[in-house]
Amino acid sequence: MTEYVDHYAYRVRWSAEDAAYVGTVAELPSLSWIADDRGAAFEGIQALVADVLADMHDSGETPPEALSDRNYSGKFVVRVPPEVHRQLALAAAEQNVSLNRLAASRLVGH
Repeated sequence: MTEYVDHYAYRVRWSAEDAAYVGTVAELPSLSWIADDRGAAFEGIQALVADVLADMHDSGETPPEALSDRNYSGKFVVRVPPEVHRQLALAAAEQNVSLNRLAASRLVGH
């Protein structure tokens, strides 16, 4: 099971509060690793995830699927207030694009 350690979504960021780098993993949000340099934080969180996955395997638990290994349909529902819906529909009409295309372009920042 530890062969999937590399598939998880890791992030290393500076923490002013800790005055150190903090490594985290999206699929296991309760885990973190603090270190004085970025590389050590990354290596530490990966090693911690490997240990946790091995423990989960040994106890018969199913580890979370890596975000990178999941299939995405490209569809999700977003609820907005009616006035926001109206404003988006108007903006889409003015740009001669579908509401879906307008929303997608705004989500990715284009």
